[in-house]
Amino acid sequence: MCIAMPGRVIEIEKGLAKVDFSGNIVKADIRLVDARVGDYVLVHAGCAIEVMREAQADELTALLKEIEALQNECP
Repeated sequence: MCIAMPGRVIEIEKGLAKVDFSGNIVKADIRLVDARVGDYVLVHAGCAIEVMREAQADELTALLKEIEALQNECP
């Protein structure tokens, strides 16, 4: 299953950004959104699809971690 993940833009060069996902740095295409260094973006399949507030990104990250923990409890 593929899901969109929030991350923080740490560098931009020619429509591609380095995005920090809790310490994992990944390149993402940001040409669909108006993102700047320091912004939080929602990334799906290597493309930023939304710029979001930090509080939104934190809340979504916490929910995804909670879901992951629940999945790890299942046999």
